[in-house]
Amino acid sequence: MSDYLRRLSSDQGQSPWLDNLQRGYLTSGALASLIERGVRGLTSNPTIFQKAIQGSADYDEQFQSEILKGSTAREAYWELVLQDIHGALDVFSDLYSQSKGTDGFVSVEVDPSLAHDTIGTLSAARLLHERISRPNVMIKIPATQEGLPAIREMIAEGRNVNVTLIFSLSRYQDVMDAYIEGLEQRMASGSSVANIASVASFFISRVDNEIDKRLDQIGTPSALALRGTAAVNQARLAYAAFQKTFSGPRWEALAKAGASVQRPLWASTSTKNPTYPDTMYVDQLIGPDTVNTLPDATLEAFADHGTLARTIDLNIGNSKRQWAELAMNAIDVDEVAAQLEAEGVASFIKSFDELIGVLEEKATGIS
Repeated sequence: MSDYLRRLSSDQGQSPWLDNLQRGYLTSGALASLIERGVRGLTSNPTIFQKAIQGSADYDEQFQSEILKGSTAREAYWELVLQDIHGALDVFSDLYSQSKGTDGFVSVEVDPSLAHDTIGTLSAARLLHERISRPNVMIKIPATQEGLPAIREMIAEGRNVNVTLIFSLSRYQDVMDAYIEGLEQRMASGSSVANIASVASFFISRVDNEIDKRLDQIGTPSALALRGTAAVNQARLAYAAFQKTFSGPRWEALAKAGASVQRPLWASTSTKNPTYPDTMYVDQLIGPDTVNTLPDATLEAFADHGTLARTIDLNIGNSKRQWAELAMNAIDVDEVAAQLEAEGVASFIKSFDELIGVLEEKATGIS
């Protein structure tokens, strides 16, 4: 078995996180084994929990107990989720300590139906953070326009945030700005900016999926030549923006006070197009101060036959050129980003609502 997962961190400064969580990973010791192999954190979302809870009997006993106690199906859902999150936090706690708060994080998402409600998101995020009350938890908040003020305020309050569903360079800049403004607000209040962690989750494969579809429809040789380039190029340009934002006098004042950079996290890194290499969105996005959150199959593929080398800033001039060529081929990347954000929010709401519906039906049979 290769040591590629470990070497991603030790040699390249990138933290591989697992993009999955289910009860069986905790009870079987599978999650602990993955940490021994080099996994350094974990992300979850409503779709992951839908698959876990509907696809297993592991949750039935706890669910029945919650319903018999008088909980609604929605309340019981959160108890199921929080037991998994607490279990994962326990498994990662040693790594969190050993890494001095750099890794060992577990992310859990606020109710996705609040994605366009600033006050509702902030209230739910605070409540979730306080209910869990662990130093290595990250609360996931979507990078919608309405989510940005909630992100800034959560950071100002000293809470860890995983900003999710980022699809454009302009919105990514807004997210980094919100993080820095939150830290500055906190420092101005006289509070410490040390021990606050955040990642900005930039979604990868979905960008190629949508842009490739549009390039295929255009069908010209210049358009077809750009297939499979957009997602990696955008991520590399995002990394350049990260380096620029987290440098210079403004950032250095915060860093001097103990602040940590908000690392870019590459999400949605499974390859959707079967003609692309299955490790494409890992191999091509490796670099320091980054995270890649990997679904199980992608993690195993990289551990088996990935390519371990710094690639995140490889040939950035070519990335800029190809990115500009998308516009020359009538691809509106801002429109693509807006569509993908709307679809991402809708997908998480659908998963959440479907699962609650199933649980409500199941609850009627418990007495």
